[in-house]
Amino acid sequence: MLDVLLTSVNAVVPIILLILLGYLLKRFKFLNENFIKIGNKLVFRVCLPCMLFINIYDSMNSFADIRWDVVLYSVTAVCVIFGLGLLIAVLTTKKKNRRGVILQCSFRSNFAIIGLTLVERLGGDQGLAGIISAFSIPVFNVLAVIALSVFAENPAPQPIVEAEAPALPVIPASKPKHGIKNILLNIVKNPLIIGVAIGLVFVGTREIERACCGGEVVFSFKEHLKFIYTGVYDLKIIASPLALIILGGQFEFSAVKGMTKEIIVGTACRIVLAPLIGIGCAYLLSAFTGLFEFGTDVYPTLIALFATPVAVSSAIMAGEMGGDEQLATQLVVWTSLCSVVTIFVIVFALMSLGLLAV
Repeated sequence: MLDVLLTSVNAVVPIILLILLGYLLKRFKFLNENFIKIGNKLVFRVCLPCMLFINIYDSMNSFADIRWDVVLYSVTAVCVIFGLGLLIAVLTTKKKNRRGVILQCSFRSNFAIIGLTLVERLGGDQGLAGIISAFSIPVFNVLAVIALSVFAENPAPQPIVEAEAPALPVIPASKPKHGIKNILLNIVKNPLIIGVAIGLVFVGTREIERACCGGEVVFSFKEHLKFIYTGVYDLKIIASPLALIILGGQFEFSAVKGMTKEIIVGTACRIVLAPLIGIGCAYLLSAFTGLFEFGTDVYPTLIALFATPVAVSSAIMAGEMGGDEQLATQLVVWTSLCSVVTIFVIVFALMSLGLLAV
């Protein structure tokens, strides 16, 4: 059990340390607001898309590797959690931009950054985890764009000031930019989804080459354009630590005041409700219905998908799309802290049931 505890701690504590580093660097004025603002854009629009592209390009050899039963279950469970999170967010806070952040926190895990590490350390199928990331990350981002767009607050109307001068023609207020068309446009333009899409295009290209060249891949991006691949891979490497340091620079302990309830609700949704539904239902369906057959190779991926803290990029996206960025940052920190305990409990329970081969 000590090894299990160390596995959980070693997977999550590095996140806390990097956030703490960012906080201290900002506190000692080594980082300023301009660096954090530009850094946010760099991470969200460049580094994270490169990370997602490399993860998919390196982990998916062929579309035939896709295990559709795990994919179907995972996507369905995420959507169910989204629905429950929507209900909870509406019932627990009246501030629209906080509702979107709580909703995003309920279903969106840190699968890309620490989830894959957990899969490796828990003895799971890393190829399966890579395939799930190709589906879960677009779903996470599509649902996040919907959540943040729907609950973004509209600008308050300007008061009308009476004057003796002739009144100017009244210009109709523009419609809020949160309709279906703009939500779809935000989804298409989302840098993270673009990174995933490019990765899938490259996988599809490999499939076409094999079909046309007798099963062989004639052109390889990794081998024949290695100088470009290396540059993109380097951007992937800095994505996670840079994102965490910038988040730490944004973190303010005083900001907890006035949002304690939202932090508790969002944290509970992420590290209690989500794993209870995502992992619990998988066990019940597999053990008692025979509808799915999930073995020890699958549960590490389910832990990574449903039990990890909220994604680091969730705070960056909230800031980009008009959500309560401070609350989103707090949820990254508090879900990361508390997940050290909950992941240990989940791993212990699954080991007791013989569902993990750690």
